[in-house]
Order: sequence, then structure tokens, then C-alpha cells
Amino acid sequence: MAEITAKLVGELREMTGMGMMECKKALVETQGDIKAAEELLRIKSGNKATKLAGRTAAEGTVAVYISDDKKLGALLEVNCETDFVAKDANFAAFAALAVKAVAESNVTDIDALANVSVEGATVEEARKAIVAKLGENITLRRSVRYETNGALSAYLHGSKIGVLIAVQGGDEQLGKDIAMHIAASKPVCVSKDQVPAELLETERKIFSAQAAESGKPAEIVAKMVEGRITKYLAEVTLLGQPFVKNPDQTVEKLLAEKGAKVDAFTMFVVGEGIEKKVVDYAAEVAAAAKV
Repeated sequence: MAEITAKLVGELREMTGMGMMECKKALVETQGDIKAAEELLRIKSGNKATKLAGRTAAEGTVAVYISDDKKLGALLEVNCETDFVAKDANFAAFAALAVKAVAESNVTDIDALANVSVEGATVEEARKAIVAKLGENITLRRSVRYETNGALSAYLHGSKIGVLIAVQGGDEQLGKDIAMHIAASKPVCVSKDQVPAELLETERKIFSAQAAESGKPAEIVAKMVEGRITKYLAEVTLLGQPFVKNPDQTVEKLLAEKGAKVDAFTMFVVGEGIEKKVVDYAAEVAAAAKV
């Protein structure tokens, strides 16, 4: 049996990215054989990833990739359990790797993306490796891929909000400005004809009920409702919104001024719609103290 020194443990940690104690235990179990210990940790790291899979991953990052010619791009939300891991350089590197895989493979289905190979390993293998290294459940949640004959632009607000936008005409700065506007104003779609019918119908019902309470004649109520609908469409559509850098000008007028057109956009907000588990740490400590 080889002597298990601090140097040997350090070498195994460097090879695997695992914790010092886990490396030491693996070396003890394999009687100091570093190659066997490495294999053992790889096996165990796969099991570790499985055990962590049920834990809520509501933190994370939005990663973006745009090709050098601005014609191809992707947006991807990658989740983890804590904000601490979300800020880790290894986590960020994995997110960058995965979003590039989305763009280059043309695979946006998350389940199918797991089997896409990138830089010598599948996305799923890379995910399990980062789970083993960081000790948290890490998941790929949603993605989108754009190809355009115009130009793609993106805006990241920290790492929590990401926008990818396809623009025809204008310049690079215009694309970035519009992407930033989307992150700030959160439009539902580009233009009023793209507003989902069910969403519009819901708003119309609410406005009709509110207007009816005024007691005014039916024809006046109808005009009130249409006025509210017009205002609503301006609020939820990109073209109808006042531009954040110049509220006196709508985005539609800005684009016309620049001879540009927005084809499409996507915005992801980290953890949006995920129910986060509230942990009562004081209660956990109190319970542990009774054991």
C-alpha cells in the first residue's frame, strides 16, 4: 500500500476536482493507487449527481452565445441550488460550453441536448462532472437558438436576465440598446398582432367588467374598453413601448428612424416560475441540537 500523503491527496484533487476528504477516502479505499482512486471517484461522482437530482435548482445563470458573424446565436438557462455556485467560474464555464453546444448543434430540446458532444464529451457528461466538483444539483432548463440574415445582439443583466434579439438593419449599438430595453421593460412580443389571443381576451373581459361598473351607456362602455385595449397593447408590445433611453420616443419610431426591424427576441429570467424551497435554518439547528 502506497503512503497516502498530503501531496498524493492534492494530486488526486487536481485530477478530479473533488474535495480533499473525498480524495483521501478514495485513496484509502484503493490502498493509495491514484489511478484506481480516480476511477472510483468518477464512478461515485456519477452516483452523486443522481442523488442531487431531486434538489431544487432555482438559482443559476443565463448564458448567451453569438457567432463572430452575428448570424447564429443561442440563449440558455442553467440552474443550480445556490447563488454561491452560480458565481463560480467552473459553473460559468459549463454554461458557456452548453450554450455553444445549443447553437452549433441546432438542438434546443433539453433532453436531446444531453447527448450532444462538445469538446470531447457529451453535455450530460460535462454536467455530471461539474455536479461532482461543486456538490450541487445543476440542470439545463430551457434554450432557444436563432439564425438570421440580419444580425443578432444580446444583453445580460448580471447573470440573471438574458436577452437575445434578431434585428434587420440598423447597427450593432441599436441591437444592444433594444436588447437592454427588453430586459428593462419586459414586453410580451414584438407587435400587437403577436399578442396571444387568450391573453387579449382575458384583458378584454376584465376591462369590460370594470367599464360596466361605471353605469354609462353601452356604446360609451365599448369605447372605454377599446381605449383600454389600445393602451394595454402599447404596454406589452416592444414596438408600442416608450424607449428606455428616450421615453418621448417609442421603440417603433426609433426603429423607423434607423431603418431597422426586430424579427424576434427571447428573454430568460433565472428561476422564473420555479417554486423555491424555503429553508428554516434556525429550526434545522435547533433540531440538530436535540440529537
